[in-house]
Amino acid sequence: MPILAAYMVPHPPMIVPEVGRGGEAQIEATRAAYARVAREIAALAPETVILSSPHATMYADYFHISPGRGAEGSFERFRAPQVRFRESYDAELVAAVERLAIAENLPAGTRGARDPALDHGTMVPLYFIRQAYSAFRLVRIGLSGLPLEDHYRLGQLVRRAVEETGHRAVFVASGDLSHKLRDYGPYGFAPEGPQYDARIMDVCGRAAFGELFDFDEAFCERAAECGHRSFVMMAGALDGTAVAAEAFSHEDVTGVGYGVCAFRPGARDDRRRFLDQRLRAQETQLAEARGRCDPWVRLAWQSVESWVLRHERARVPDDLPEALRAQRAGAFVSIHKQGRLRGCIGTISPTQDSLAEEIVCNAVSAASRDPRFDPIRPDELKWLEIHVDVLGEPEPIASEAQLDVKRYGVIVTRGHRRGLLLPDLDGVDTVAQQVDIARRKAGIGPHEKVELQRFEVVRHT
Repeated sequence: MPILAAYMVPHPPMIVPEVGRGGEAQIEATRAAYARVAREIAALAPETVILSSPHATMYADYFHISPGRGAEGSFERFRAPQVRFRESYDAELVAAVERLAIAENLPAGTRGARDPALDHGTMVPLYFIRQAYSAFRLVRIGLSGLPLEDHYRLGQLVRRAVEETGHRAVFVASGDLSHKLRDYGPYGFAPEGPQYDARIMDVCGRAAFGELFDFDEAFCERAAECGHRSFVMMAGALDGTAVAAEAFSHEDVTGVGYGVCAFRPGARDDRRRFLDQRLRAQETQLAEARGRCDPWVRLAWQSVESWVLRHERARVPDDLPEALRAQRAGAFVSIHKQGRLRGCIGTISPTQDSLAEEIVCNAVSAASRDPRFDPIRPDELKWLEIHVDVLGEPEPIASEAQLDVKRYGVIVTRGHRRGLLLPDLDGVDTVAQQVDIARRKAGIGPHEKVELQRFEVVRHT
């Protein structure tokens, strides 16, 4: 049996009267929309409510699904300890999702539980649902720092688990919209705030779920949204299905966006397999880009493939440009997958007899020995982008005033500790950020005196 319905809802604690103490009147339209969601869920009479929450246990590289028989929680931290919840989990459905995730090599499951108590991103929706209906068990899923595509994939697996178990289920995607909609709001104003809210309400109001992937991560961060990944996971649970969408409400009077939408699935519709469409387009673009890459990047590619597929170090070809065979220099090999770093290893000064050998060594290390990541698997190869940065000679500088984050990389040194950051990196917009990250990489405190060096790079893509 497929998902019966899905809902996008916010989670402001103040909407709960015992917490808001009258303040909930500011968002009456949201409260009324929530009540409508609860009535619809009651009419559907699901056995299970699947709820994704940005405030459940969250890891950078793993989706946590709450384990065990159940959990409790209250609004005590919001000065309403009398509002309590005691929820039973649908252990059978949780086990089915975990089993499918393992089979599909998606990092999701019940390991790594920290605080078992229910979070407010879960309890606010439950507060309203339980006003109208209570005969259900819960599946609570946290978000992760993994790409949007993986959130969608988890939603697909949730849907498969529902179909395999035959449980009647609804999906509730908990998440506020932008937190930067008003100057007087708790987080201030950013122009991306109202832009995000307008876009997300339009996209969800049309159930145009493929467009959820088009929200740039930096844009979402500037908008300070918290629910986007939750909405993407919900969309995955409705993959390949016709959907009638209805936007119930949107409010921003508190400086935070609250949107409520309902999604009612219909017949199968293969035109709405949005992840498949996106991956096909990405695969084509990546293959074309790889075909255009220069000899520096081509050598890194050959090195990564040789190691990942055969555990062999690639031989340096005879037909390389003289600059690769004769020059010696430090080099960094950076590997990205779907826009996110997947491995990066480099050398500040040359350690090999040629730049070509330097690239081969660092490409293998980036693919297999970056301590932040698992080794790259063969099935990941077609989704990778590889860049090579060839470092110029570092030069000492007297102060941060001589740095430029777009032009220069930085090396910070104190004693035997040394940290490096390349120039022109996404998300690094100021010299202060650049130096701070380099300090942290070296384990150097923010107030320790350091020596500074800068260097330029030639970036090959």
